Amino acid sequence: MAEVTELGAGVRRRMLLRSFAVQGSWNYQTLIGTGLAFILSPALRRVHAGDDEALRRALGRHTELFNSHPYLAAVAAGAIARLEAERVPPETVARFKAAVRGSLGTLGDRLVWLMWRPMSVLLGVSLVLAGAAWWVGALAFLLVFNALHLWMRAWGLRTGLRDGLRIGGTLRGVPFQRMGDRAAQAGALLAGLAAALAAAPKGSHAWEWAAGAAAAVLGVALGRRVRAAAAVAMVVALIAGLVLART
Repeated sequence: MAEVTELGAGVRRRMLLRSFAVQGSWNYQTLIGTGLAFILSPALRRVHAGDDEALRRALGRHTELFNSHPYLAAVAAGAIARLEAERVPPETVARFKAAVRGSLGTLGDRLVWLMWRPMSVLLGVSLVLAGAAWWVGALAFLLVFNALHLWMRAWGLRTGLRDGLRIGGTLRGVPFQRMGDRAAQAGALLAGLAAALAAAPKGSHAWEWAAGAAAAVLGVALGRRVRAAAAVAMVVALIAGLVLART
């Protein structure tokens, strides 16, 4: 029986590289199921070396329907590779896949698509509005976004291979929720900064920017405690401005 420790560095490296193509065969029938089998193929070839029929059956099982966030699919691939190496019954592997796919999809969608990607875009936009060259903004977006992206793939595969069926407990201990909250706060701050940079007239005084930055920091720090009061103050200021503009 092949042990998970026998899925050596070469197998793991090929699985990681293949994870970048997990959506390459996306379709409405199996979603990323065939992509998952593509990632697992090096491990399955190692586990079923010399038994072509067992390899064919294993690949067939893993080309069935599977859906997950593409970056966190590496978590499932690593855990499934471990289960296959330990010759866990196929029925148990199928139940495991059904149990984790929804959670991995929800975690990844919220953190990456809803929080991290908008924050990364706003960072690049803010830099360009502040006077940086366009390529500086584009480079900042790529660096910040892919820092999380690449970490999720590498960490996910390594952790899945290490924990197998215990991956659920590991995922509950990872602060995805806190990371998403921090990204949302940074995104809100950058959105305000980008709006101020876009609307500010040329030649604004330094103290005006300092006051705006201090207000933004206080807003993030105090959160909901000042949100209602700030909204009322902004409406009053808007009405006062409209009235003064007519006089």
